[in-house]
Amino acid sequence: MKFCVQLAPYLPDNSSDGYQVFNDVLQQAITADRVGFESVSVTEHHLMNILMMPAPLQFAVQIAAVTQQVKILTSVAVLPLHDMRIFAGEVASADIFTEGRLMLGVGRGAFKYEMERLGVPMEETQSRFNESLDILGKLLSEEDVGWEGEYYSFQPLTIMPRPLTPGGPQMMMAVMNPEGIYHCTRRGFHIQTTPLAGNHQLLLDQVSAFNRAKDEMGREGEHLSLSLSRVGLPCNSKQKVESCLNLAESYYSRFDNVFTGPGKLDRGMIESLPRSQSRSELAESLLICSSAEMVDRLGVYHDLGLDRFILSCNFGVAQNEVLEGLQEFAEEVAIHFH
Repeated sequence: MKFCVQLAPYLPDNSSDGYQVFNDVLQQAITADRVGFESVSVTEHHLMNILMMPAPLQFAVQIAAVTQQVKILTSVAVLPLHDMRIFAGEVASADIFTEGRLMLGVGRGAFKYEMERLGVPMEETQSRFNESLDILGKLLSEEDVGWEGEYYSFQPLTIMPRPLTPGGPQMMMAVMNPEGIYHCTRRGFHIQTTPLAGNHQLLLDQVSAFNRAKDEMGREGEHLSLSLSRVGLPCNSKQKVESCLNLAESYYSRFDNVFTGPGKLDRGMIESLPRSQSRSELAESLLICSSAEMVDRLGVYHDLGLDRFILSCNFGVAQNEVLEGLQEFAEEVAIHFH
């Protein structure tokens, strides 16, 4: 099982600015590269103070400039927000600038507030995503591509420059629904998923759907990977665990607001709303625990056959604690799975 760090900029309040927040996550990427993480992932979100990264490909290029070996995943680029004729050229350029270290994770968008403020009705995101994905694949792998569809109509064109990686970077789908995981895997895509606050049975169903598709594909599916994303941080004292859980509760009171809630924001800052999930349920769904306990809990994922675990530490924890946590994870947790 490989390990990845999710770089998810979070601005809890106005005590810092975008420069500081982005510099912090860039330092996290440098640390991840230095201590041996296989990859880092870059989110795309707009208009809000969590997962705050409106320019994922630009950031991927910046990361490549200051690191040596980590792969850089977009996790994920939201296709319905882009014109594929422009985006395909940006992807090809990023593939060149990162010297082939880019893996393109894509999705349809999860936050209604974000999508609709940018002119994409939530009920259209799936159909827009499907058409965008087909166009993107053709533009990256073929020349003189023309299109007549529901959302796009254009004469034959060729994006320039051509990607460094033949056919473009490897592509990964962000999917939570087990049936969706099955169908995306059958189409030949890597998969990223998370049960979020779901129970363990949901995770088992997600893994089962992926494995079922791979088994049916035979040798054609052997290269496909399944990645799991979870929020967590090594915490080797009860006091630190409680402190981090407090921060996680505050973070999720905002996350829930835009993910499943009403989407109440004030000048880009998401309001904290009461949560229905209990603290004990939250603690069970996150990996905020000692290094030894984290090894045991990750062992379950390893035994399920997960290919990559994506650790997200940016839920309000101080930068020095995040950097220490990444070092500790590499030395005391990840080493057990090499």
